[in-house]
Amino acid sequence: MNDIGRRGFLVRTGLALGAAVLAGASGRAAADQQPPQSGFKSWDDLRAQFPLSPQLIHLAAFFLASHPTPVRQAIERHRAGLDSDPIGYWYEHEEKQEAQVLQAAADYLGAQPTDIALTDSTTMGLGLLYGGLQLRAGQEILTTIHDHYSTETSLRLRAEHTGAKVRQIPLYRALKSVSRDEIIDSLRKGILPTTRIVAVTWVHSSTGLKLPIHEMAQAIQAINRSRAEQDRVIFCVDGVHALGVEDFRLSELGCDFLIAGTHKWMFGPRGTGLVWGNPQAWPVAQPTIPTFDTQAFDQWLKNGSTHGLPQAIYMTPGGFHSFEHRWALDEAFTFHQSIGKAKVTKRIYELNQQLKQGLAAMPHITLHTPLSQDLSAGIVCFEVAGMAPRTVVEKLRHRGIVGSVTPYATQYARLAPSLLNSPREIENTLVEIKNLYSS
Repeated sequence: MNDIGRRGFLVRTGLALGAAVLAGASGRAAADQQPPQSGFKSWDDLRAQFPLSPQLIHLAAFFLASHPTPVRQAIERHRAGLDSDPIGYWYEHEEKQEAQVLQAAADYLGAQPTDIALTDSTTMGLGLLYGGLQLRAGQEILTTIHDHYSTETSLRLRAEHTGAKVRQIPLYRALKSVSRDEIIDSLRKGILPTTRIVAVTWVHSSTGLKLPIHEMAQAIQAINRSRAEQDRVIFCVDGVHALGVEDFRLSELGCDFLIAGTHKWMFGPRGTGLVWGNPQAWPVAQPTIPTFDTQAFDQWLKNGSTHGLPQAIYMTPGGFHSFEHRWALDEAFTFHQSIGKAKVTKRIYELNQQLKQGLAAMPHITLHTPLSQDLSAGIVCFEVAGMAPRTVVEKLRHRGIVGSVTPYATQYARLAPSLLNSPREIENTLVEIKNLYSS
């Protein structure tokens, strides 16, 4: 069976297609080509590509994306193909489409496709990475008190299963006075000789604070210069609220791992995500779910081995997924690229500055997100005097403004201006927030 690859195996066991069906599938594939992106025209034109209710001001789009036209069309094409001829369409598209998705993600991130694992969400990526960390006796994981439930729980489960030590530290004393220097100094002081993993969140969904990841990476690199390779600090970043907002390239960022869902700011299909790892760092993580990658499967068929390929391949969980969504993910990266990463960042920053400055000028509002864009991104958290955060969000919803409440022990009202919004919508939102206090 040495000459039988994964698809050859399927053919010889009767699970693939006859020549006539293959010819039909090839015809569908040719008709499947998406028209080329016409490029960015205007913000109004971009907004028109989303089938969102025009009666609402959508300021919680970071929670779960509405699909823009190219993504929606790709999902429908793949769904129709799978519904018409499930195994035939899968046979013709699985390997090609996943390769296209990985290449599109790599082009956007400034990375290599072989260093990216595909997942279904940020939480899945965190669980896969942190659940498979390889630590020697005495080594620890360092994280912060500011991280999300998914990070805390992934690390707690790792500790419960293996006895690994997890330690939490604060990165700042108070949001009102937080600075980049304080965050970096807190991190530097928190790293001990036993620290092997540092796990942080780039943009905190609890407050809107954005960490200076590049400078934190530089501080860690300075510490690593005096360490042996097996003791080097590995820097892991939950980047879900930075991906699709910040203009960065992984080759310049400096972290070892970036974990993110792509169905938020990236406007990717719901149920998609990724983990990127530096090739030098990937060996610290071991897979927990068998991959269905063709190369790994072919190795297993030939000699029972699944070793020797890039680690990201093994970290992409196998099994059957919502293929129509995963295979449409490349359209989301292309959509962002057609606008321009720098233009995306500038637009989101401008809208968020407009919202923050308007809120800061209201005496009945306490703004919890730093005004500086050096320390904030696209999430704005605030309180209205004498009003519970959920009440604020509910009252705004009655006025046609969609916000959310931070899902943490300390809760704030939360709005997130994005590419879907306009300056006029932000101004209308500020008027309604001002009216809350007098109503």
